[in-house]
Amino acid sequence: MARGITELDVHGAADALVAKGERPTVERVRAHLGTGSPNTVTRLLETWWLSLGSRLHPEKPSVKDAPAVVGKLAGQWWALALEHARDVVLAEFSEVRQELTLKQEELLVRAQALAGEMSAVHAKSEAALVAERLACARATELQRLVDQLQLQAAELAGQRTSAIQRLEQVEASRQVLYDRLQETEESARSERETLAEHVRSVENRALGDLDRARQEAKTLQTKLASAVKRNASIETEMRHSLEKARSATAAAIQMADKQRGRCEALEDQLAKLQNLPADLEAALRRSQVTPDLRKTSTQKRAKKSSSKATK
Repeated sequence: MARGITELDVHGAADALVAKGERPTVERVRAHLGTGSPNTVTRLLETWWLSLGSRLHPEKPSVKDAPAVVGKLAGQWWALALEHARDVVLAEFSEVRQELTLKQEELLVRAQALAGEMSAVHAKSEAALVAERLACARATELQRLVDQLQLQAAELAGQRTSAIQRLEQVEASRQVLYDRLQETEESARSERETLAEHVRSVENRALGDLDRARQEAKTLQTKLASAVKRNASIETEMRHSLEKARSATAAAIQMADKQRGRCEALEDQLAKLQNLPADLEAALRRSQVTPDLRKTSTQKRAKKSSSKATK
């Protein structure tokens, strides 16, 4: 019973409805009480109808000093009233049964619908369980893939760090080679300028020797012109002196040509040094050895030139 509804409550509600001049029905009793399930109210209302006659007339009416005919007629009327009341109650019960049958059919339809819904929900639940298992399997696989990717990322990070370190080492080596190249270029440039200055000095010296030789030739020619009749031996000696001067001039010019060739060779070597960084060390060694040799050779040639000029 909903909210503790009792038989006394239903009977009281039915009596109150009768007192108002209304026929007690299940819906009216529930409305009067404000609670109660239809099945409970129907069952308790049936007991009210069954006890209605005994409560209204507990015994057959007995009228003292009444004629027998009146008592008999009163008994017949009471029986007719009871029969009428029974018919009314049966009609009420029939209506209630019809209502209950309809409600039962509605409940059956609802139960079937709920059964279908429960089947659908059960199927969805099964599908959800299958989907959950698949999702768990996929999650496990994805976690495994994530772990593998994290390991690969860590390895790639280590490789990247190693590559950066190697790149820094290569950059440092390149900077060292570049500095050596700059030093070599500066040394070669200085050596080339030194050689060029030496060539210019040699050329100037050769030109001075040539001028002096020409002056001496002019002097000799003047002397020869003024002393045509001198001794033939003196003339021969003068000619030999002239030939020596010419030889010295040719030697000076040849030396200047050689110095130019050496300058060109140094320029070629400088170009090779710029185009081939791998030959920097060899070029550096050659550049360190060559100045001493050239200086020694230059000093020797200068001594020879000085000695020839002195002669």
